[in-house]
Amino acid sequence: MASSKNYYMAPFASLCMFLLLLSFTNTASAQRGLSTNFYRTRCPNFATIVQSAVRSAVRNEQRMGASLLRLHFHDCFVGGCDASVLLDAQGGEKQSVHNVGSLRGFGVIDTIKQRLEAACPGVVSCADILSLAAKESVVALGGPSWNVEFGRRDSTSRPSASAADAELPFGSDNVPNLVSLFSRKGFSVRELVALSGAHTVGQARCLRFRDRAHREQNILPSFAQFLQRICPLNGGDNNLGPLDVRSPNAFNNDYFRDLTNFQGLLHSDQVLFTGRGSQTDAIVRLYANNQGVFFNDFAAAMLKMSRLRVLTGRTGTIRRNCRR
Repeated sequence: MASSKNYYMAPFASLCMFLLLLSFTNTASAQRGLSTNFYRTRCPNFATIVQSAVRSAVRNEQRMGASLLRLHFHDCFVGGCDASVLLDAQGGEKQSVHNVGSLRGFGVIDTIKQRLEAACPGVVSCADILSLAAKESVVALGGPSWNVEFGRRDSTSRPSASAADAELPFGSDNVPNLVSLFSRKGFSVRELVALSGAHTVGQARCLRFRDRAHREQNILPSFAQFLQRICPLNGGDNNLGPLDVRSPNAFNNDYFRDLTNFQGLLHSDQVLFTGRGSQTDAIVRLYANNQGVFFNDFAAAMLKMSRLRVLTGRTGTIRRNCRR
């Protein structure tokens, strides 16, 4: 029979271990400099102002939800979540081949920033606006929510179009290219597929899917014909096709159902599902059959993405104008 001393020591040891782990978690969070209640006293209306502006923008144009989500992704994947993608600069990220003529939502961010400067001047970073606007866009379109952390500061360095060219995925990428690109940012293959699910909303220009519509074989014939009408071999470069043909304005798991039916719009979408039992095939089938699992994984991956190379504390700045 154990002694009474040992009997009471076991729970005490467990409690000590729990407190140690809790302390480590809090320390790691503090070192990262992000917090869900960062603006609670400094700008208490921050979340309400962002949510109201995003919901209004999405009501006016449902496609804007996908655009704001993409804006956040393109910011974080190039140098970290520092709002550098918003800067107007010669040779800047806006002039990347990934962004020029297609990246949208800058006016919505400008509106939010102006309202926040009126409510609490010099307090809220453009990078934090981007992060919350992305989440609110997903929620407005019927997708999952997550607890966004704040405390990012804005980049002061000159942005680079060449960096964006190198660090963002192309619509023509194959799985090895995508895995390599995402792994350099610390993402697993499953997280890559989950984040690709952002393509359940939005549209892409004809020049991004012309080759797939006219030359690829792993495509449903009727879907290829549909795309060929939107995107002829010559002309129509800016005509738009739906990334999710089933429900392009609703955030759900239809994108993955599209892939299992060989109705992915971009080459980089369809290569995630070949039907030959690859690792990504299994993940696509999982998400196609279980929207709840996709929502959970997507929210977790978005939170992880929003922490990429953030500037906190005394690094960076708080821009009064997100464009300069």
